Amino acid sequence: MPGSAMPNSRVPCTFDTPLSVPFRHRVTFTRDALDPTNPCIGEALRGAARCIAFIDDGVARAHPDLGRRLSSYIQSRAAGTTLASVESVAGGERCKGSMQLPEHVVDAVDRHRIDRQSVVIAIGGGAVLDAVGFGAAIAHRGCRLLRLPTTTLAQDDAGMAVKNGINRGGKKNFVGAFAVPHAVVCDESFLATTPDWSWIGGFSEAVKIALLRDPSLFARIEAGAVAIRSRDMDAAMPVIMRSAELHYRHIALGGDPFEVRSARPLDYGHWLAHRLEGMTDGALPHGQAVAIGVAVDTMYSVRSGTLDAASGHRVLDVLRTLGLPTGHPLLVDPDAVEAGLEEFREHLGGRLTVTMLRGIGESADVHAIDGAILRDAITDAAGT
Repeated sequence: MPGSAMPNSRVPCTFDTPLSVPFRHRVTFTRDALDPTNPCIGEALRGAARCIAFIDDGVARAHPDLGRRLSSYIQSRAAGTTLASVESVAGGERCKGSMQLPEHVVDAVDRHRIDRQSVVIAIGGGAVLDAVGFGAAIAHRGCRLLRLPTTTLAQDDAGMAVKNGINRGGKKNFVGAFAVPHAVVCDESFLATTPDWSWIGGFSEAVKIALLRDPSLFARIEAGAVAIRSRDMDAAMPVIMRSAELHYRHIALGGDPFEVRSARPLDYGHWLAHRLEGMTDGALPHGQAVAIGVAVDTMYSVRSGTLDAASGHRVLDVLRTLGLPTGHPLLVDPDAVEAGLEEFREHLGGRLTVTMLRGIGESADVHAIDGAILRDAITDAAGT
C-alpha cells in the first residue's frame, strides 16, 4: 500500500486483533417432530441440498420405522433436500470408546458428498450426539449438525452443549472439539420409550443445575420426585425444560461457551462422575455417576462447613427418592478416587477449580480438596 513501511524482520512484529465470531445456538422443544405438520426439522434443513442421518441403535429398536418416517418427512417438509443415507449406529458409552464412529461419519460425509452447507443428523442419547457430532466437526473442518436428543439427559443437558468428543485411556471426553450445532430439536415423544435407568439418570443433571442456579427448581424436583420417578410427564417435562434452559443460558450467555477459563461451574459433581465412569470402563451410566458425584460434593460442602447439614440431607433424600445412587463400591480406594482431581484439572487447564455449595442455589469455587474430608463425605453420601 503506498506510504506503508515494510516490516523490519530484525525486530519483533506482532499483529494483535480481538476476534469475535458470531454463532447462533438454536434449541426447540416440541412433540412429534416428524409429524408432517410440524415445521421444526424442516426449518433446520432449509437450504441444505443433502443430509445424512445416524440413529442410536437403542432408538432404532424402539422406533423401527424411524428411518422411513424421517425420509417421508423430508420429502414433504424439506423440498430440495435429499436424504442420502440413514443408518443405525451403536449407542451408549461404547460408541465413545474409540475413533471408530467419528471416522465412520467422516467417511459417510465423503461418500455421500455432504458439504459444509449440508447437514449431518444425529438422533440419540448424549453419547451418540457427542461421537457423531465430533465426526461432523472434523469433516471439512465442520459440517452442519442437527441434533435430535432422545433421552432425558440429552434433552436437559447434553444436547444444549456446544462441544462433542470421545473418551480415551479411561478419560472422559479427552478427544473432541467445540462446535455449535446448527440446530437442536428436542422431541418429547422420544422420552416415552427410554428405559427406566436412562429416564431417571437424566434428572441428576436437573438436580445439579437447580443446586447451582435455581432453588425453586430444586423445590419443584423435591416435591415431584415420586411422580417424576414414575414417569409422570406433567411432573417431569417442566423440570426437563427448565434444566435445559438453565444449561442453555449458561452456555449462550455466560461469556465462556468454549470453556477457555479454568472454572466450569456447571460441572458440579462431575470430577468424581468422570472418574467413576473411567474406573467402571463405562459400565456406570453418566447420569448415575453424576448423582454420586453430586452427593459426594454436597456432603463435602457440609463437612467443610460451607453448607448446612439440613440442606445436604435434603439433596441426598431427593436423589434417593428419584431412584439415583449416592455411593459406589469403588469409592473405597481413596488414591484411585483422588486421581480424578488431577485428571479434572488437566482437562480444564490452569489451577484446580472445583465448585462446591454454599446453599441451595448458591455456589463457590475451591482450589484444593482435603483428602480426609473427602473420605468422610464419601461415607456420608453412601449412608454407611
